[in-house]
Amino acid sequence: MNYPKGVKQVNTENYIKYDNRGMALENDLNLTNMYYIEKGIAYIYKKPTPIQVTKVDYKNNSLIIKEAYFKEPSTTDYNGIYKGKYIDFEAKETTNKTSFPLSNIHKHQIEHIRHIVSSKGICFLVVRFTLLDKTFILMGEDFLNYIDNNDRKSIPLSIFEEKGYKVDISYRIRVDYLKVIDSIIGGNDGN
Repeated sequence: MNYPKGVKQVNTENYIKYDNRGMALENDLNLTNMYYIEKGIAYIYKKPTPIQVTKVDYKNNSLIIKEAYFKEPSTTDYNGIYKGKYIDFEAKETTNKTSFPLSNIHKHQIEHIRHIVSSKGICFLVVRFTLLDKTFILMGEDFLNYIDNNDRKSIPLSIFEEKGYKVDISYRIRVDYLKVIDSIIGGNDGN
């Protein structure tokens, strides 16, 4: 069936509606990044995961991937340039109300974060506690300091509240994380 703009329309009459929870964090960040690019504020994009396609089918003039595998582990979700500086971050959601499970971050991602921090890039996590409707930025330095000095398998919500920065969700700029980054690194040029 050909849906308008390729999007299937779903009857939401019987669904529970939650303000600011209609979109996943990744979608919110993608919309935010599109806004930043359109306004010339920053060029930040979602990195594609490199895959190797091994088996395809051709059906009705369409190519269908039947088998593929990850060529290499991906690093973090997003990277780009902001005010002449390299920016790199990972975005995660959790339904946990009290902590963020470290099992959500892979060892190769932690090493990547270490490299970015040691190279003086702007590096951070964007973590959304979906059931609490709270989104935080935790800078790479604070993230590494926590995991290097604690044996816990999760980061308590209190660490995000103490060391992190709450990011407000809005309509025009869904997750205006650069506003928070400006307050951390200084130099808000009116963007």
